Amino acid sequence: MKNQDYFEINKQTWNNKVPVHLASDFYNQKEFLKGKNSLPEVDQEILGDITNKSILHLQCHFGQDSISMARMGAKVTGIDLSDKAIDEAKKINSALNLDTKFICCNVYDTLEHINEQFDIVYTSYGTIGWLPDLDKWANVISKSLKTGGKLIFIEFHPVLWMFDDDFKEIKYHYHNEKPIIEEYTGTYANKEADIKTDYIGWNHSLSEVFSSLINQGLQIQHFKEYDYSPYNCFNETIEFEKGKFRIKHMDNKIPMLFSLIATKK
Repeated sequence: MKNQDYFEINKQTWNNKVPVHLASDFYNQKEFLKGKNSLPEVDQEILGDITNKSILHLQCHFGQDSISMARMGAKVTGIDLSDKAIDEAKKINSALNLDTKFICCNVYDTLEHINEQFDIVYTSYGTIGWLPDLDKWANVISKSLKTGGKLIFIEFHPVLWMFDDDFKEIKYHYHNEKPIIEEYTGTYANKEADIKTDYIGWNHSLSEVFSSLINQGLQIQHFKEYDYSPYNCFNETIEFEKGKFRIKHMDNKIPMLFSLIATKK
């Protein structure tokens, strides 16, 4: 499959999701506009004090997390493939009188649209599964960072993507065996939404993630796995603590999340 084919299909998928997500309780846009920080607690802890830091946010959707980091004092540039998402992000940023910058492009084309290097590259939650080649992804990250800059990456654990939607059986390969081409009804932000979308994705193992970053000269400084998700975005979940969700019938037997920090030397 040509890269442009998957790109156009997934771009349309995310364009279709934008109005549904903006109206959803999941994103709680009303409270966000009033000042609510959209970043989960784990992200805020790992980011730390980002006052005056320059941040490149890859795959930013319609910009809530980018704008939250700007509210925390950072100078943020958000990248996303969905033109509708970026249009909304710009509107929100303007309405809030902030200076967050938003660019519509494929992750792999990021370097064609920026002319600076950043203190931090940040990306999180359901991002790399939309990308076929992590070596190209890691190359963009490395070239976007200043010397001494760091990648902050928080992502759902690849073990999750092995299961069917209801976590009843193992359906997919752990490794990046081949593209996963499917149709999805609803969306993680509103499972009952009257929306059907095609998507093309890829599963990436932890070894693939680590190798891609190391091969681009990045040094792993931090890695941690978690037995919960800060988002209630999966089927068959239970909230065992406020803001922490697990798959109901699996208790805490599987990892659901990992965080990683890698530094450019």
